Amino acid sequence: MVDLLDRWRATARDAGAGPDPDTTRAGERLLARWREPHRHYHTLAHLTAVLDLVDQHADLAARADVVRLAAWFHDAIYDPRGAGDANERDSAALAESVLTGLGVPMPTVTEVRRLVLLTAGHTVAPDDRDGALLCDADLAVLAAPPARYQRYAAAIRQEYAHVPEPAFRAGRAAVLTGLLALPALFRLPPLASRWEQPARDNVRRELAALTGEPANGG
Repeated sequence: MVDLLDRWRATARDAGAGPDPDTTRAGERLLARWREPHRHYHTLAHLTAVLDLVDQHADLAARADVVRLAAWFHDAIYDPRGAGDANERDSAALAESVLTGLGVPMPTVTEVRRLVLLTAGHTVAPDDRDGALLCDADLAVLAAPPARYQRYAAAIRQEYAHVPEPAFRAGRAAVLTGLLALPALFRLPPLASRWEQPARDNVRRELAALTGEPANGG
């Protein structure tokens, strides 16, 4: 936890945040959100994985510091009972409130808010390198080895334990169908070349298991 708090302080400082005590308190509150007991996939492990990928591929971004900041907030509010893109909108609003309070310059706050909102649909403009890096890092689990992907899918089911099985299957199938309809799951060439096909294979297999239809390629 100390390492993550240090990473938060460094990221906030690079973005122009104010006095350290305020920044530390904001980081502690953020970490508490990511530790909420109803989370099974959208946890500190997911946050760390996204941050690590952003760090590994920072050279692909226009402003890696802003992408890191957006990563901290992209699932800061996560309520499985929320409708539509409510979580992303609330997370973006939280980012705006916290960062403004810390004295981060408004252009940076506005860009962080924009990036967080992108994670609702993962639709990224061709020239948006920062949006591409955040969304690619957020979806990286889709390209995981099948066993790890299955653990991810099971964790999502746990987060939606309150939803009856037929409704969950229908809702999850709609999410997966939407992902497959994207022109590309990954946009940055070094990542897309490795991850696109394994991710689509994983998503198709899960969709087939939910619907009973064959996992057709394409």
